[in-house]
Amino acid sequence: MPELPDLQVISRNLDKKISGKTVEKITLVNAKRTKDTAAAFRKAAEGQAITKVYREGKELRLQFANGRVLGLHLMLHGQLAFFDKKNEHKHTIIEWLFDDQTGLALTDYQGLATPTLDPQESEAPDALSKSLTASFLEKKLSATRATIKSLLTDQHIIRGIGNAYADEILWHARISPFSVCNKIPPNKIKDLLRSIRTVLEHAEKEIRKEHPGIISGEIRDFLAIHQPRKTHSPTGAPILHKKAGGGKTYYTEEQELFS
Repeated sequence: MPELPDLQVISRNLDKKISGKTVEKITLVNAKRTKDTAAAFRKAAEGQAITKVYREGKELRLQFANGRVLGLHLMLHGQLAFFDKKNEHKHTIIEWLFDDQTGLALTDYQGLATPTLDPQESEAPDALSKSLTASFLEKKLSATRATIKSLLTDQHIIRGIGNAYADEILWHARISPFSVCNKIPPNKIKDLLRSIRTVLEHAEKEIRKEHPGIISGEIRDFLAIHQPRKTHSPTGAPILHKKAGGGKTYYTEEQELFS
């Protein structure tokens, strides 16, 4: 699933490509996962220019001239692809045909990618926002005995971090993913905050460098820890992994366990 750094690059590339274009036709092909009707999408978007494409947490947003917003959650296998005049991409969820006869399609062979009209704004801070402070983290961590990895990936607490980047951030901060939140001392919480910003900003730069025009997918080959092909961390420790909660956690014994 694309996480914050991937979506940062994707949203900026889409913004360059489609902002200013007017939606001539929008077609909801697969309505299984959306609460909005095809008619509602047409009313919101057709005849409207796209004014901005941006990221919110782990989702993309398309803003129209009338103020309406279309949110896109790509889930595990959602893909975005351009087309000319006619969309021939398989497993389409929704497609846009613009006034210049180019188009954009959201596809997903599992049918789980979700378009939403005017998605509700979350009170949880984005992982790169100024509102994510050490005091905010201290308050959230002190209130729970959940593991730190489960807290970092909870989109109701912090938006944008998923399984892979939680592992990268915790290795960078040298905190075990299995640490109990309210046992982590204040000095390590400050390390954690620095690591969140450092890891995510570095990842965005790497993705932009390796795949500057990307509009879909996830780029992981530069990650330090969350790498099935790697056996050791950049500092030489064996990479361990454990399945938990439907995903796999990658870590090393360099990371301190607080319990």
